[in-house]
Formats: sequence, structure tokens, C-alpha cells
Amino acid sequence: MMRWFAAQCVLLAIAGTLVDAPPAHSQDYPNRPIRIIVPTQPGGMSDIVSRLFGQMLTERTGATVVVENKTGANGALAADYVAKSAPDGYTIYLGFQGTQSVLQHLDPKLPYDPAKDFAPVVLLATGPTVLAVHPSFPAKSVKELVGLAKQNPGKYTYASAGFGTTHHLTAEMFKLAAGVDIGGVTYRGAAPANQDVIAGHVPIVFDNIGNAMVNVRAEKVRALAVSAAQRSPLLPEVPTMAEEGYPDVLASAWFAFFVPAKTPRPIIDWLNKQANEIFSAPSVRERFAAQGIVLPLGSPETLGSLVGAETARWGSVIRRAGIKLQ
Repeated sequence: MMRWFAAQCVLLAIAGTLVDAPPAHSQDYPNRPIRIIVPTQPGGMSDIVSRLFGQMLTERTGATVVVENKTGANGALAADYVAKSAPDGYTIYLGFQGTQSVLQHLDPKLPYDPAKDFAPVVLLATGPTVLAVHPSFPAKSVKELVGLAKQNPGKYTYASAGFGTTHHLTAEMFKLAAGVDIGGVTYRGAAPANQDVIAGHVPIVFDNIGNAMVNVRAEKVRALAVSAAQRSPLLPEVPTMAEEGYPDVLASAWFAFFVPAKTPRPIIDWLNKQANEIFSAPSVRERFAAQGIVLPLGSPETLGSLVGAETARWGSVIRRAGIKLQ
């Protein structure tokens, strides 16, 4: 009896150790190539952030990192691919507000669940949008633009980088706040949208801070307001939407790392730690600050809270504006 009791105690102790210990496959992570799935073409902010992380992670740890661009369906193809990947830390998704907080309100047949199929890792980068107009447009301020739009309902149009993008939804948010009727012209990306605004074919655009800054300085467009809580140091003379009377028009593009749900927490913590350290380097922060990009970083929980808030906010805008999937 005493031998049996002692054996049971040993087994219980071993079982307790196994419960408390991290999964065996996470203890030697990473021991094979990590893939970062990017939902956009090479050259965009998603791609730049991912490749920088991959390069610096290799330099720091020796890990092999491969960046793969999977485009299509406004990012849904890439998101769905990662959602259905093994939860082992070897497939990371560079997500953004479109795939994680917007598409579920537009597409009832979305093949993945942003809330259930992903685990947040870290918020990497954010950048506000800028309301800009062609230099020939008569309005010199947001107040003047609203006045013109109300005097001429349906006369003016804005260019957006695509249906459901930050450009598109920020414009619709502004229309709701200001009570104006401005039509939208949708393009396949920011580049063609900006080209038509610069050419004078479409007078208004809500653009990301990086593109807007370059075009404003080249006097190709005129900035009227920044959709941020504070003025941008890159465009210090441009007021915020709050200063122009629309404090609820706050919109930023954001980019973050996610992994499939049920990925072991030790792996998530390791990736989070690496990202926080890599993107906290002064040289890296200065590089992105020059493009108007802020690197918030923080914990997985911080990212999770942001996604929840963004999902609720953009869902409200989409319902109130009556936006339907095209």
C-alpha cells in the first residue's frame, strides 16, 4: 500500500509539472522558417513593416523569416489562409483594420472569424489620414468645404483607395459628421486614387499621412485637416478635425501581427518581446516617424482592446452610412 501511494504521488507530481510547463514544441521555437503573410503587394506599409521585422529578427536570433504576399478580396484571402494554418507560431499574419475590424460588417460570407480565429501579438504601426483637396478647389478650410458641399449636394466627389479601406470609411465618417452629400470614386489602390486627385479629375481625398505629406510639400494637393487627436509634426500647420469642429472624425490606418488562435502563449510572448525590442530601436522609430508613422507596440492585450474598439466603431459607421458590399 505504501509503495502504491508513493507511486501515485510521483505520478501526480509529474502530471502537475506537465500542466504548468510550456508545450514541448514551444520550448525550442523557432527551429524552422517563420512565414509572415502580408495581404498587400510588395512596397506598401504592411510589406515594409514585415520585411524589416524579418530582417532584424534574423540578425538578432538567427531565425529564418520568409515574407509572402497573398493579395485578393481586400485582404480576406491572406487572413483566411492564416486563420486556417497550424497554431504553432510558424505562420504570422500582418493584419490591418480592414481584415480584422471592417470586412465582417460588409461580408456575411467572410470565411474566417476575426475575433475567434486569431490571437493578437502586437500593434506595430499607426498613421492618421489627411483630408486634402486639389489646389484649384475653392475651399481653403474644412468649414468652407462643408459649406460648398451643402450648397451643391452631390456635386463633389472624393477618391478612395478601395471599397472598405480607411480612405473610404473615413470619408463616409466625415460625411455623417458634417451632414454632406459627397460621392465616392473607388480605385484599386492609393496610387491611382492620388493620381486622379493630382490631375484634378477628383477634387477630394482622404489619404494616409505618408502620401499626403509628400504631395502637400510638392504643392500637388492642399491639406485641410488631419484625422488625429493631435496635429502631426510633419504637417504642423494643418489643423485636426477636432479643431475644425468634428472631434469624432478620428481615423488611422494600423498594422499588427496576429497568429492563429490556440497558438501557445509562450510563442506569442516571444514574438511580442522581439517586436517590441526591434521597433523600439531609435533608428527604426526615426525612420518611421519621418513618414508620419507611430509605433505604439505594447502587449497582446493592448492590441486585442484596439481591435475590439475599432470593430465596434467601424461597424457603427458602416450601418449608419448604409454601406453595402459591392
